[in-house]
Amino acid sequence: MGKSIGSETKTRAWPKEGLTRIPFWIYTDPDLYKRELDTFFYGQTWNYVALDCEVPEVGSFKRSWIGERQVVVVRGEDNEIHVWENRCAHRGARVAWQNKGKVESFTCPYHQWNFALDGKLQGVPLRRGVLGKGGMPPDFDSSEHKLAPLRVHVEGGSIWASFSNDGPSFADYCGTDLFAMVQRMFPGKGLRLLGYTRQLIDSNWKMYMENLKDPYHATLLHSFLITFGLWRADSQSESIPTEGGRHGIMTSRNVGKKTAESTNTDIKRFKDQLALGDMDTVTPRREFEDGKVIGLTMFPSVVIHQQANTLGMRHIIPKGVDSFELAWTFFGYADDDEALARLRLRHANLYGPAGYVAMEDGEVLVESQQGASEYPHREAVIEMGGKDVARQDHMVTEVLIRAFYDFYRKELGI
Repeated sequence: MGKSIGSETKTRAWPKEGLTRIPFWIYTDPDLYKRELDTFFYGQTWNYVALDCEVPEVGSFKRSWIGERQVVVVRGEDNEIHVWENRCAHRGARVAWQNKGKVESFTCPYHQWNFALDGKLQGVPLRRGVLGKGGMPPDFDSSEHKLAPLRVHVEGGSIWASFSNDGPSFADYCGTDLFAMVQRMFPGKGLRLLGYTRQLIDSNWKMYMENLKDPYHATLLHSFLITFGLWRADSQSESIPTEGGRHGIMTSRNVGKKTAESTNTDIKRFKDQLALGDMDTVTPRREFEDGKVIGLTMFPSVVIHQQANTLGMRHIIPKGVDSFELAWTFFGYADDDEALARLRLRHANLYGPAGYVAMEDGEVLVESQQGASEYPHREAVIEMGGKDVARQDHMVTEVLIRAFYDFYRKELGI
């Protein structure tokens, strides 16, 4: 484990090469990790928490996470979405113990304090005591003891929350380019929940954010992608840092299956002996006018993907400096025909913990964390695609990672 940045701020510095290097101690330092939670997850940021199709009716709720803090997303009596801390206003016990459900109200199991769907306190057992003894003081005001609410924004069926009441609007936080992409994925029509997968990965949470800002590895690590033509290094593509590197956009157009005679630099990863008995999994149907597949890294908490016909939210939940949970939510649109709904389910096999594509990522991130933990005084080299942070029209680049750490360093004053 790396030494604490809190105790050695003056002696630890970013490598002199600047944005083309990443010091490994940023993945191992526990004090820096706490600063990240406070600044990014609990600060003036918008965090993904749920889709509105997960809470379809009044009283429907879902537990979610922002950083290491658990929150509850619930549809209230007014049909509005509420998000509040899963922490009783009395003694701090968790009020909701199930991941999902439907209730008329919430009752804390410890002392039975009862809360309305919007988090307002509406019942305190023995409030007036027993036989004229005990109870709450006369000036006890229930309105001052509700479940702590978060600021909420719903965009086309995606639900976002913030602990800050005075931060930027959701649109301003996204910025013009990313906001347009979010609206492309969530155009305002109804959503259909398809399912979940979850996994625990023993690496620092930032490594996954980087992984989806790294098109360079896609056709080198993932044999399945190039073998079946879902993504190739010579695809028409873009790598676009936005908002000073806070967010990232990757887009690509499918150019078809490789052949064994191809001369691309990723040829060694082409496995012409691989075959599928059912080609539905690798035969997408065009549904977006631009013909693109996309991966959006929306800092700090989620990756939004549209690959083939699978649509998904990859929720990043830190679990300490060297571990995070990755919660996948797969969805479609309410107006999908049955053939498209089937394709979405088939293409979901590409992703998740055992996905044909995604399973390698979890393995290599664990190995990367091991390397960082054993050598916190060393650094990573991030020079692919040059040394700048400007948008690029190809995927053989690490520009999104460089731009991200430009933003990261400025926010934390490193």
